[in-house]
Amino acid sequence: MSRASSHALKHPPVTAPSEPAGATPFAELAVAIDRERRRGRGAQSNSSGRYEAEARVAFDDGWQSLEELPPFKTTVSIDTSRKVIARNDSPDIGFDRSINPYRGCEHGCVYCFARPTHAYLGLSPGLDFESKLLAKPDAPELLEKELAAPGYEPRMIAIGTNTDPYQPIERDMKIMRGILEVLERAGHPVGIVTKSALVTRDIDILSRMAKRNLAKVALSVTTLDPKLARTMEPRASTPPKRLEAIRQLAEAGIPATVMVAPVIPALNDSEIERILDAAAHAGAKEASYVMLRLPLEVRDLFREWLMANYPDRYRHVFTLIRDMRGGRDYDSQWGTRMKGTGPMAWMIGRRFEIACEKLGLNKRRARLTTDHFARPKRNGQQLSLF
Repeated sequence: MSRASSHALKHPPVTAPSEPAGATPFAELAVAIDRERRRGRGAQSNSSGRYEAEARVAFDDGWQSLEELPPFKTTVSIDTSRKVIARNDSPDIGFDRSINPYRGCEHGCVYCFARPTHAYLGLSPGLDFESKLLAKPDAPELLEKELAAPGYEPRMIAIGTNTDPYQPIERDMKIMRGILEVLERAGHPVGIVTKSALVTRDIDILSRMAKRNLAKVALSVTTLDPKLARTMEPRASTPPKRLEAIRQLAEAGIPATVMVAPVIPALNDSEIERILDAAAHAGAKEASYVMLRLPLEVRDLFREWLMANYPDRYRHVFTLIRDMRGGRDYDSQWGTRMKGTGPMAWMIGRRFEIACEKLGLNKRRARLTTDHFARPKRNGQQLSLF
């Protein structure tokens, strides 16, 4: 008879193999999960979240029980939040409110800066983040109530800035489509960021909104290399499908932006010009980029992934990252966290600007309007005579 065992221990610091000089140690004990159990996933491990007092690590007690553990399967739980619009006062981003229909993201992008948010749920930012998802099926109804509040002042709502609203489970749940239906009825502007071709499903709504300057969409294209994309973003749409989505959006009159994000030095930075060229030919009129960000647990997850898939580039990648982050793995300073500092960051920024200028990108920026906003009527509210 076989059985699985686990062991609880306090989080000890562990140094990564082949760690560059001056690097900080792992914050937690990370144990790689067997490849077959995590097939199609981005993270290599599933360490406990930073708020947990203990780390639980599975180990073989001599009965070869680890070989019988099932693979990670996607499970979806219901998020019972009472509000759906999240607010922020960050001075270096262009929106003050956003909506996240889902918590966690099945795309499994190893670099995702939203991974640490799963620790608030007592879950791991590693494999839990991409396999234990929470959905907000009542988001459209909650949104309508918030828009109907007497003191609500309309401004663009950003969707997809944390987790992707068009991740695979959206095909069945259709929460994002319900949100768009509410926004269209209310005449409320929306900006969407995604790396999924599923966004084209909602072209009918988005095109109508775009005619009234109420919608724009940004597609994140990290690489044109299918092997790198599959390894780094295992369940996201392939690069050709993202470019095709840009083409369909543009042909439907929906302002389309390409985001080269994240730019990872010595891994995909050589592709900046090619990505911009391909997106411009597909119909994108605007472009932006974001430098790789490694907050909290993301640093260790990315390090594990890099050691497993590109060990020959490990030292070089992290040396360049630290050159752009003041000698650290990450710098959260407002204004520089998205672009980095130093000669390497300047060179990447200049290459991006020159390529955009040659391709005619960013000559005009789509501006959304709140002029069409009509506050939804609350249940039982008397209609106005005028």
